[in-house]
Amino acid sequence: MPPPLVSVIIPVYNGEKYLAEAVESVLAQIYRPLEIIVIDDGSSDRSADVVRGFSETVRYYYQPNSGSGAARNAGVQKARGGFLAFLDADDLWVREKLSLQVPALEADPGMDMVFGHVSQFFSPDLEQTMRKKVACPDGKLPGYHVGTLLIRRETFLSAGLFNPGLQCGEFLDWSFRAKEKGLKELLLPDVLMKRRIHSSNMGIVKRNTRTDNAHADYVRILKASLDRRRNKDSRCRMLDARDEAD
Repeated sequence: MPPPLVSVIIPVYNGEKYLAEAVESVLAQIYRPLEIIVIDDGSSDRSADVVRGFSETVRYYYQPNSGSGAARNAGVQKARGGFLAFLDADDLWVREKLSLQVPALEADPGMDMVFGHVSQFFSPDLEQTMRKKVACPDGKLPGYHVGTLLIRRETFLSAGLFNPGLQCGEFLDWSFRAKEKGLKELLLPDVLMKRRIHSSNMGIVKRNTRTDNAHADYVRILKASLDRRRNKDSRCRMLDARDEAD
């Protein structure tokens, strides 16, 4: 059997500064075959020109600004591969990422998704004053992060698409739904992704600004997960009561 095609989806919004490095880290993968899909989420910078510089090796699509969740969903819908992987436009993969994950996923038919560890680094352009304000731990960290995920397409869809209505936390929301579905996960001990810390990093920006919308999104995610679990427990109790009555 030929190795499965992996579709790598990269959403970008005004990410021309780091996008080329992200794409190059995918092109450098030992594993083949793969396809790279960049979804431009309404950028006003030169992100499109950066992608066009890679010629036909990268598939480029533009959409009006709708958020990273909607951009990833668009990539999933255009993907041709049986396996899905995601990378943010400012992060990097190590060369062995897919060559470690695909065999691990194929070796166990009962395994639904594979993650790996993450290391973090200060972007060379980040000013020293900002470096002192932002934590960047040395060593590797467990990477339950969209950028380390490898998953079968049908398995991903069984938990549903990303919620496009969320300003942030769309992967947390999806991972809650995946756990509620009982999807089985594996965390590899290897560092598979390098997370860039820079001044416009969305996680940093949202933590520093602490917008009401961002806070509200996390509250919505947690409440939705709790509501689903309560409804599931309630249905289970009803079924148990019916069984006892019979």
